[in-house]
Amino acid sequence: MLVAERHRKIVEVVNEKLSVRVTELSKAFKVTEETIRRDLEKLEKENLLRRSHGGAVSIQDEQSEVSYTEREITNSLEKKSIAIEAVKLIKPGEQIVLDASTTAWYMAKEMPDVPLTVITNSIKVAVELSKKEQVKVISTGGMLLPKSLSYVGPLAERSLNMYHVNKAFISCKGVHIEGGLSDSNEWQALLKRQMMLISDQTILMADSTKFGVRTFAHITEIGQVSCVLTDSNLDEAYSRALEEKGVKIQTVGVSP
Repeated sequence: MLVAERHRKIVEVVNEKLSVRVTELSKAFKVTEETIRRDLEKLEKENLLRRSHGGAVSIQDEQSEVSYTEREITNSLEKKSIAIEAVKLIKPGEQIVLDASTTAWYMAKEMPDVPLTVITNSIKVAVELSKKEQVKVISTGGMLLPKSLSYVGPLAERSLNMYHVNKAFISCKGVHIEGGLSDSNEWQALLKRQMMLISDQTILMADSTKFGVRTFAHITEIGQVSCVLTDSNLDEAYSRALEEKGVKIQTVGVSP
């Protein structure tokens, strides 16, 4: 395969899967990981994709919402594993807030039926939790984003101001040591920031492909996060950088 053809196909794969690892591309194209890294560097300079730790992410429609269907199949094993560990951090009787991420939905599916109060801007999370009799669910309301089935906007932000919670569980599109947390959608970024402001602790749930990435809308600085839950593919350098900023990090193994 010619180099130009490989580059074209790499961009196609990244745009189709939204994010992909160097190891996957190396196996798919039967070249070394170092070759793939050079390919990604060149393609990033051409503004065809964005490199992330361990791989690359798509920059197509970066400021628009990604549909739930697409997000469910992107790094789903990592997200499920992270969600299982996140549920273990919840104590009966607590008040928590969950964002509209796929990982939060996986959390809702895994959550035991115990006394809890959960605030969320996600329709899918609310519906999942409605199956649990002891869980009190509060929806933010607001402007509906149909692709992500979530509420955002001034009404959603004002409704959060009425509450105080023990823990906020959020995800985001980008985690950057200097640039902080970011999201592709400005409305979501503003709401996640408000979720953090009303909580005693913020637990960030982000798979390793999100690290080293900066997207459109800034949420907050990385030091504002209490704990990071990620998968075991995260580079040790990022773990050290987070710990230097006083952020606790917990990596989880990925179960098939």
